Amino acid sequence: MHKAIVIGAGLAGSEAAWQLAQRGIQVDLHEMKPVKLTPAHHTHDFAELCCSNSLRGAEICTAPGLLKEELRRSGSLILACADATRVEAGGALAVDRHAFAAMVTEKVKGHANITVHEGEVTSIPEEGHVIVATGPLTSDALFDSIREKLGAHEYLHFYDAAAPIVSFESVDMDNAYFASRYDKGTADYINCPMDREQYDAFWEALCEAEQAPVHGFEDKKVFEGCMPVEVMGRRGHDTLLYGPLKPVGLRDPRTGKDPYAVVQLRRDNAAGSLYNLVGFQTHLRFPEQKRVFSMIPALKNAEFVRYGVMHRNTFMDSPRLLDHHFRLKAEPRIRFAGQMTGVEGYIESAASGFEAGVNLARELKGQELIEFSDLTAIGALGLYVSNEANTKFQPMNINFGIIQPLGYRVKGKREKNTQIALRALEHLDGLMAAVQEGKE
Repeated sequence: MHKAIVIGAGLAGSEAAWQLAQRGIQVDLHEMKPVKLTPAHHTHDFAELCCSNSLRGAEICTAPGLLKEELRRSGSLILACADATRVEAGGALAVDRHAFAAMVTEKVKGHANITVHEGEVTSIPEEGHVIVATGPLTSDALFDSIREKLGAHEYLHFYDAAAPIVSFESVDMDNAYFASRYDKGTADYINCPMDREQYDAFWEALCEAEQAPVHGFEDKKVFEGCMPVEVMGRRGHDTLLYGPLKPVGLRDPRTGKDPYAVVQLRRDNAAGSLYNLVGFQTHLRFPEQKRVFSMIPALKNAEFVRYGVMHRNTFMDSPRLLDHHFRLKAEPRIRFAGQMTGVEGYIESAASGFEAGVNLARELKGQELIEFSDLTAIGALGLYVSNEANTKFQPMNINFGIIQPLGYRVKGKREKNTQIALRALEHLDGLMAAVQEGKE
């Protein structure tokens, strides 16, 4: 009987375990919760979403949308649970975070081929096929074991931040309005406008606010995709106006014009009772968050049910360490998956777990590995993190820049991206016969 070990039950580990189990592999899934929690986790469920409930763009003309559709067509557990717990968020796929994690947990624990072991794993097993998917907050003991296993290669570090959440009933809707940018999709975002005077006061307070102590934190180490709002603000008066406070396409129905600045709130649960501040990842002290963010007119009486937090994230120098199947080059029985490999984002993490799980199952059964090329979003991620030419490696979200170009000109970015996506899905459909065959 074929067996595999998966360490970590986040999005990548849960997906990897599911894909292995679906293909008849007996899986020992190790998860340190509830025995031990990281600073970013608050529940005992698997696949907990820490920073946001948004899984980003849903349309295939966006790279995140294409990646989700590829996973959906390929039998991804994470996408099935996300679709089942979806909440309205305009053109994005957002979920009820608690319902989503609970569903993933129930399905994984209920699978006949998966045995869950609670408690911390402090070292990589010396025998057997292993997928390490312990995430960017890998425990210190396992971190040290992995670093020793990797030898001379060093881990790299960046810092990640989670945005605050406010209760809907505390938002002053006399100073806010529902809308999606350019009226695209349904009006699911609460928009909190500011005029020039209000924005100037807010910006000055934000830049001067006191940060929570974070050992070793430096602005230059902040990963651009998850930059604290105060760090962004310190880069210049107008920086936020081109980022999370961008007002374009969010016409205020009271004036008929776009405001000077807009803070958007996105629904954080299916009931619509909680909203998170979009783009407001932060590591300010909690009292400072209350003081500064309450300067936004619509949030003057806001109830902050969760403040933003700052924590260390860790990722590997994957181009030197991993192949495009996420196998450790020096010891291929060991695979890594998730954000620790340098794929950035929830769905990207699930995609790496999917690839690692599917191809480990095929390897154990003596079948040829499926080659997800850079014609697909799934393949492009694996090739990106394993590209040895990438000497200054940084985490990467899925984007059309790492997917193979069309090779011919197409007028309009949306149309070009749509054609790339359609080509990817056609290519993926050609691989699906092999994927389905591997389940037998």
